[in-house]
Amino acid sequence: MKHRIIRAAERGLKDIGWLQSNFTFSFSSYQNPERNGFGLLRVFNDDFVQAGGGFGIHPHANMEIISVMLAGKMNHIDSLGYKEVVERDWVQIMSAGSGLRHEEHNVGDDEVNFLQIWIEPKLQNVTPRYQRRSFPEEKRRNQLTTVVSNEEGQAHCWINQNARLSLGYFDSGQQLTYTLNPTNKAVFVFVMDGALTVNGQALAKRDSIGLWETDAVQLECRAESRFIVIEAPINH
Repeated sequence: MKHRIIRAAERGLKDIGWLQSNFTFSFSSYQNPERNGFGLLRVFNDDFVQAGGGFGIHPHANMEIISVMLAGKMNHIDSLGYKEVVERDWVQIMSAGSGLRHEEHNVGDDEVNFLQIWIEPKLQNVTPRYQRRSFPEEKRRNQLTTVVSNEEGQAHCWINQNARLSLGYFDSGQQLTYTLNPTNKAVFVFVMDGALTVNGQALAKRDSIGLWETDAVQLECRAESRFIVIEAPINH
């Protein structure tokens, strides 16, 4: 088993007033040749958007874009015709495919915090898709919940890649084992809140770890913890 830890304080930072972005990997003004993603997980941004702030209309193509809402309310308007508001515990995906445009703004009174995650697609130029689902925290306690996968279904969102995203909300002292196919797969764990030990490595709030060349990952909660687990191909 191999691993790499990125501490919260080691992330890139972009602060332009209405937006504070924390970059785990190279993105925008933060360019680090040693952090150009983790396998096909290309972008992992921890974004904070002030009330009234937001992203004007802009294009995407051939990328699987996932937003995990941690706090606040954000609208979504896109060229596919969708117009709605998402908030805490909602997950939305844009399978950008051959291309779409969208915009999003903080439409509430409080700060928005969301995770912006980009994964390279399996197939190029597919018909673009948008989808969102709610995963109330009170229904997820002490269980790892799949929120995004490559399989269609009613219980989660699905994307154009052999990847899986799971949310964890566990009490202190809880332990779990995440199993995966070690062939061409890796796991990335990010702690939103609390403290974890992952395969013997201690992680604090906003720390992350990438693990590969293993078929199982052991997680232990050293406090009440909220975290995300992303399983994705390590390379093409």
